[in-house]
Amino acid sequence: MRRRTLLAASAAGTLSAAGTLLSACAPGRRRASDGRITLRFQSLAWQQESIEANKQLVAEWNEAHPDIRVDYVQGSWDSVHDQLLTSFEGGEAPDIIHDATDDLADFAYGGYLADLTDLLPRRLKDEIPPQTWQTATFGGAVHGVPFLQEPRVLIANRALLERSRVRIPTPERPWSWGEFEDAAKELTRDGTYGVAWPLKEPVSATLNLSLSTGGKVFHRGADGKVTVRFDAADQRVPRVIHDQLGGDRSAARTTLGMGGSDTLPGFFGGKYAMVPLGFSYRQQIVQQAPKGFAWTVLPSPAGPGGDQRQGVSPQTLSIAADSPYQREAARFIDFFLRPPHMVRLARGDWMLPTGLTALRDPALHTRRHGWATGAALAGRLRPAPAQSVRGYPEWKDKVATPALQEYYSGAIGMRELRERLVEDGNLVLARYQR
Repeated sequence: MRRRTLLAASAAGTLSAAGTLLSACAPGRRRASDGRITLRFQSLAWQQESIEANKQLVAEWNEAHPDIRVDYVQGSWDSVHDQLLTSFEGGEAPDIIHDATDDLADFAYGGYLADLTDLLPRRLKDEIPPQTWQTATFGGAVHGVPFLQEPRVLIANRALLERSRVRIPTPERPWSWGEFEDAAKELTRDGTYGVAWPLKEPVSATLNLSLSTGGKVFHRGADGKVTVRFDAADQRVPRVIHDQLGGDRSAARTTLGMGGSDTLPGFFGGKYAMVPLGFSYRQQIVQQAPKGFAWTVLPSPAGPGGDQRQGVSPQTLSIAADSPYQREAARFIDFFLRPPHMVRLARGDWMLPTGLTALRDPALHTRRHGWATGAALAGRLRPAPAQSVRGYPEWKDKVATPALQEYYSGAIGMRELRERLVEDGNLVLARYQR
């Protein structure tokens, strides 16, 4: 959905000092002579339905709160990290910031985001499960409200699936990874591959799915420092993908360099029977699928004992540390994320709300477009393994991405993959933990 750029820890430290200095200019800004306050809310909504939901909620707030006006500012997932870093540095960050949890660590540790622990009302705290709050908790402080998330699912060609002899999995009876391999082989015939793995960015998909087999990769010691390991449990999912691509050839090698959207034309054309994608891709499928094309949503394969855990990085709302109106911003967030509003936002983004009351809304449990399958997986979602690891962006970009791409293409084997992820990776992380 978005591209994140590299931020060096040293740069964050330097810029933190600059941001602190400049924030002295912030108090008093955007307060009219009549005492009315104006908050700036930067939203990253990009799908039309989502933009409309965001703007409608802002309009409803402004109608009910003439003394605390919210200005809607459109941001972009493609540039949000650098754009926020620049605005923090200049002391002009939006008061309310839309982002994702895997982008927050450096901002949180750099002192750019307010600690929300004592700003948020009990109602909102109780609505979101503890494991979800953990995705936005850094150094013991909450720096974002996680409000939307999406599991990774299998989008399948219904006609091909029903013509095959495979058992159709459900959230209650998912495939094991072994059954998934067998199903992909069964579906590979007559010019159709069983599965297409869009692995242009292979790291998060690999790490997040590996939670089901007990994979952790990042291990935090008693001293708080994180090291990389790549044990048997971490290797299970990459081995499946590798074998499908280069062993039984049940996966299409041509999709290795593709993003999720790039696989859809081939999927619609019957070239692939299944595509592992984020839950929100259903919106593109509804918009782009040819008339009469039948598809369905299946749960991702489960690990030993039916373990369906997978890592996620929820979308968040944060408050800038230098905002002079943090309590007013928290009131807006509380309004914006009331259960009915969360449902509107979730439907607009084709994702799942994190709020327990919102998640029970009947509109999110219909079988149409696979909503019920996704909602059934919500309880299995956990913080992505890399969530709070400082130096993860550099490890991902410089070490893990090229190493996994070479492994999946067959250029290197498991031994070299492990050496590079662990040995080169630990050298990277060590620089951030001195």
